[in-house]
Amino acid sequence: MKFRRKSENPDPGGSAEPTDEGVDDLLDVEGPFDIDELPDDGVQRVDLGSLLIAPEEGRELRLQVDESTQAVQAVLLAGTDGALELRAFAAPRNGDLWTEVRPQLAADLARRGGTATEREGRFGTELVCELSVQTAEGRAANQASRIIGINGPRWMLRGTFLGRPATDPESAAAWEDTLTRVVIRRGDHAMPAGDPLPVVLPDSARRTTPGE
Repeated sequence: MKFRRKSENPDPGGSAEPTDEGVDDLLDVEGPFDIDELPDDGVQRVDLGSLLIAPEEGRELRLQVDESTQAVQAVLLAGTDGALELRAFAAPRNGDLWTEVRPQLAADLARRGGTATEREGRFGTELVCELSVQTAEGRAANQASRIIGINGPRWMLRGTFLGRPATDPESAAAWEDTLTRVVIRRGDHAMPAGDPLPVVLPDSARRTTPGE
């Protein structure tokens, strides 16, 4: 969680009078949010179990499903200029799972012939990645992505930006705002650190067989 305040240093004399500005600062909270800390913002989110996603105009919510197990592997918000892939994982209490997994992600990308460079961004240290892929026409192309990890209470949210949000700061700002509206429901059950939190299909999206 990021709590933004205009001043981190209180008046050393303790003589400052309360102001409306201080009240606004306390309400100026940036997500993503834990389900127990969700502010009353009036947003009706799509409930996918461990992830609650705010609808976004001009963006389509897609679920990547493993056909063999019917398990949802990732949540994707897709737009005309790019996409945001969301995955949530169990993490140790008060731990820093993102620092642990960044080198693993970079090493995996290197094994596939790509590159991953660390840089500081809005949410802390992130990975800027490039990977050579084959297009549908059979041509080689470079695919850029940007991976952000955010540690929460016993969870870590990983967001991967694809397309223009990975390379264009102007386009990235609106997509990063989308990330701040995500809510994570960790649950109380024990899970090994690094295990993905389960995502479930909403009732309206569940597959049915003929006759049901």
